[in-house]
Order: sequence, then C-alpha cells, then structure tokens
Amino acid sequence: MIDIPGTPGTLTGLVLRISQCVFAAGSISYMVTSGGFFSFTAFCYLIAAMGLQVIWSFGLAILDTFALVRKKTLLSPVLVSLFVVGDWVTSTLSLAGASSSAGITVLYFGDLGSCSFEAECWKYQLSVALAFLCWITIAVSSLTTLWLLASA
Repeated sequence: MIDIPGTPGTLTGLVLRISQCVFAAGSISYMVTSGGFFSFTAFCYLIAAMGLQVIWSFGLAILDTFALVRKKTLLSPVLVSLFVVGDWVTSTLSLAGASSSAGITVLYFGDLGSCSFEAECWKYQLSVALAFLCWITIAVSSLTTLWLLASA
C-alpha cells in the first residue's frame, strides 16, 4: 500500500479523526443547548448521526494514537476495508443529517420567519455549519481510505 497523507495510523490521520470528533461534538452541543430542537425530526436525526460520528471518530483516533505510539501500521487490507465501510456509512449519514437540518433551518427560520429568539436561530445555524465541516473531514478520510484499498 502507498503512503498517502491522512492514512490510518499517521499524524494527519489522527488530526482528521480528532477534527471529525470535535466538529460533531460541537454540532451536538449547539443543537442540544437550543430549546425545542426535538420538535423537528431532521434535527433529531442530525443529533443521532453526529453521535454515531463522535463514537466512530473517537474510536479511530484512539486506534491512530496507539499506532503512532507503538510505531505500528494500520494498513492491513482487512483493517482498511473496515475503515472504508465505516467511513462511507458515517459520511452518508452525516451528509444526510446536515443537509436535512440545513433545509429545515432555511425553511422555518429564513423563509417562514418563525424564529422568535435570535440566539436560538444562531445555535441551529452553527450546529448545521459544524455538521457540514464534520462531513468535509469525513469525506477526506473516506476518499483516502478508499484510495488505499484500491491501491492494495
């Protein structure tokens, strides 16, 4: 397998996983601290998708840290296949959650003007923005691991 920046077990891979975890946790925290998010199904789905992303990214960040400390490689075809499937599943779920929440945010709070609390609207928008930033980092990881698997 070739050495690509962002591969599992490298420093750039660890940075990608930590940034995924931070963006997903930030998205969850902004959404949960806003009142009434549970009345919108898309926002609940975003919380579920970002929660899964936090668990997946945190687990792989721990695995990357272990590989860096022990100077091990995580490039066996079985592990890379697992990373590809997990990254693509979480990537799809995160994009769906971010897109549906963005649509609801624009519809209700922009087009219909039904946002009476300005601070709450900003929390929804920041949560969606962080979800999209999380998805961008997941997409980079997904493409990197897919490229690794294809080059094996």
